Amino acid sequence: MAEIDPATQTELEAAVFRRLVAHLQKRTDVQNIDLMNLAGFCRNCLSNWLKDAADAKGLPMTKDESREAVYGMPYETWKERHQTEASPAQSEAFAKRDGGH
Repeated sequence: MAEIDPATQTELEAAVFRRLVAHLQKRTDVQNIDLMNLAGFCRNCLSNWLKDAADAKGLPMTKDESREAVYGMPYETWKERHQTEASPAQSEAFAKRDGGH
């Protein structure tokens, strides 16, 4: 890959993040537990990482604000509309995972 200056690198990374968030906002059929079991992170992780980045820069951001930025709506609204109860298999797989949230 060609040499990329730091500002362009940041722009590319930001574009990828926005695309990932938009994709997850559209794929409401994919549950967070599925993401955790398959990839080791979920929408909540992304929102926590966003808040951590804001905190590191000294920027005001609440947990609710970071979740709304990732979910595209208030977290409680997303849960009411899209979250389903985890199946026993999903819960068992999650319990066997190394780490977790």
